Amino acid sequence: MHTAYLVLTLIAIAFDGFSGVSALLHFAPIIPPMQRAGVPLSWLRFPIGTLKTLGALGLIAGLWLPVIGIAAAAGLTVFFVCAMYTHVLAHDISGQFAFAGFLLALNGATFALAVITHAALV
Repeated sequence: MHTAYLVLTLIAIAFDGFSGVSALLHFAPIIPPMQRAGVPLSWLRFPIGTLKTLGALGLIAGLWLPVIGIAAAAGLTVFFVCAMYTHVLAHDISGQFAFAGFLLALNGATFALAVITHAALV
């Protein structure tokens, strides 16, 4: 179980980190879908990019301090629930919506495995 947790967490770190840094840098391909979803461009740095990047950093810290990793995975899961809800409200079922769904599933699985792995160690 620990190996699955490590592998999934490392994948989540890569995807969440990329997503967060892309938002912080206003990566051109993410601008049109965000506008279609009605998200102000000023939100790309804060809160969107900042929260995703901090979540990825929390997953990294969680490799040594499990409670931080569990909190980061839970926070990222909630973040992507909200992201998907925003796209649904805007009737924007695009590639950005699919990517948010993938990240929701990835972070939800990371959260579940973190809880299971660290509960078994206690």
